[in-house]
Amino acid sequence: MADEVVLLDFWPSPFGMRARIALAEKGIKYEYKEESIRDKSPLLLKMNPVHKMIPVLIHNGKPICESLIILEYIEEVWKDKYPLLPSDPYNKATARFWSDYVDKKVYVVGKKVWMTKGEEQENAKKEFIDILKVLEGELGDKPYFGGEKMGIEVECPKLVSWAKKCMQKESVSKSLPEQEKVYGFVLELKKWHGID
Repeated sequence: MADEVVLLDFWPSPFGMRARIALAEKGIKYEYKEESIRDKSPLLLKMNPVHKMIPVLIHNGKPICESLIILEYIEEVWKDKYPLLPSDPYNKATARFWSDYVDKKVYVVGKKVWMTKGEEQENAKKEFIDILKVLEGELGDKPYFGGEKMGIEVECPKLVSWAKKCMQKESVSKSLPEQEKVYGFVLELKKWHGID
């Protein structure tokens, strides 16, 4: 019996992008179901009744929620395919730490950059650059955070170089929406939130 894999997602979601890239890296075929952030489908509400958010991976009828948990699930279920995490426990813990850092720092402060204006936005931009510099320091001279495998150019040239290398991978480039489309969506969100 073939696995039935469905991903409930919203195209500009960075958390959904994680799941799409992981599935692509592993070569897992799945059905993509676009969700609305305003008008949530009955399927989404059934599969994630606690948070009522995307992404949700549905594997053989069973839901897995939260992007980092989805990544760990994908890694465990399809462990015979391309590994997403290092096998060494320390290196695996380090990878999880930096994933958590991205969620708690990059995402949160990045959202402040586009959800505020004036002095608050300028402070958020400075904080965001500092956060990216920490990531760049961790990247060092490695091509990817995991080393040789994947795992603001003036301010963070190494981080930008890393992002460009990631975009050269078909699993990444085909899993992400066009930058202009994401930018347009962010502008719409700013208008919707009254931030011009």
